[in-house]
Amino acid sequence: MKILAKKTSLSGNIVVPGSKSHTIRALILASLAEGVSHISNPLPSADCLSASKAIQEIGASVEFDNKNNIWTVTGAGKNAHLPSNVVDVGNSGSVLYFFTPICATFEGWSIFTGDSSIRKRPILHLLEALKQLGANCYVSRPEENAPPALVQGPIKAGKVITDGRLSQYISGLMMASTLIDGKLEIELTDPKEVPYLDMTKYWLESLGVQVEMSSDYKRISITGPYQLKSFDKAIPSDWEAVAFPLIAGLITDSKIVIDNVDGSGTQGDDAIVSVLQSVGADIQWNKETSQLFVTGGNRLSTENLSEKTLRVNLAGFPDAICALAVIACFIEGKTVLEDIGVCRRKETDRIVVMKSELEKLGAKVEEGEDYLAIYGNSPLLA
Repeated sequence: MKILAKKTSLSGNIVVPGSKSHTIRALILASLAEGVSHISNPLPSADCLSASKAIQEIGASVEFDNKNNIWTVTGAGKNAHLPSNVVDVGNSGSVLYFFTPICATFEGWSIFTGDSSIRKRPILHLLEALKQLGANCYVSRPEENAPPALVQGPIKAGKVITDGRLSQYISGLMMASTLIDGKLEIELTDPKEVPYLDMTKYWLESLGVQVEMSSDYKRISITGPYQLKSFDKAIPSDWEAVAFPLIAGLITDSKIVIDNVDGSGTQGDDAIVSVLQSVGADIQWNKETSQLFVTGGNRLSTENLSEKTLRVNLAGFPDAICALAVIACFIEGKTVLEDIGVCRRKETDRIVVMKSELEKLGAKVEEGEDYLAIYGNSPLLA
């Protein structure tokens, strides 16, 4: 395949798709609810479709109205049960880490697997947490910290102490708490990706679940069980998807409007707006109309920042690494993306991949264990 790319300008309005993170949470909670839920503006991505298949294994059903962009979920409710088959999560780490604790609340064995990438994703941190609550857990390959994984429940109320550097399994435990009789206490020694914990808290509280979460995210507790009720909710736009037209507009002589932008504060990736504004990006966010107004062509520079360096801590929104690494090549000065060690444990090692691919284009990039340093005004700009 040959792809020819030419610099051009963009104009007009664009609507980005719904959030993957919100869609998967909506599907799973709808599957646990009693009654019929309607999810509008879902993201029909492979990961979300994997979630829709997984929830059918515990007794829920899904109907897809692609014309009107509505998914209808008939929840399993009180009849939710042990998966009737091996749970294949496809390529979705979210489904793996969310669904495993939920299935661990049922009596019996559940088996989880996925594609070749998932079968390399770390899972022992989750299994160790479940063991603290009484589960029996194994990986099928003793020498590998990865699925296929086997989990025997039911887990019981109690206290879990874990690092929490990957937020997804913490969200999974929070959702599983609705099926547990008693108080689940989660103590995190090094919480990361905390906006995603806020997102899970937001969803649970919207369905009547009382969540206690400390301001430093190190203590979370929920007392169950809860019988969730069905709901009708719209999925907000995906900030990870907003980032790409946003930077495309900024690095070209463009003027675009991004519509249906989520201003709820439940997605940490919205921090990209203030990050780019700090180096001179012309971005106006009208939260009343849910629109971003983006004007490109401005000079982007770190000259007015301390140390003449743009330092971005991505612990709360690590998925922004790809977009920010690209636009950093167009920012005069040095940009350092910090606290991104978790990006090595995604579907690929994103630190290695971004460094390798940007260097092919002439960018100057330095890699550390948990950071990337990108120098602007590299030959990439020529």
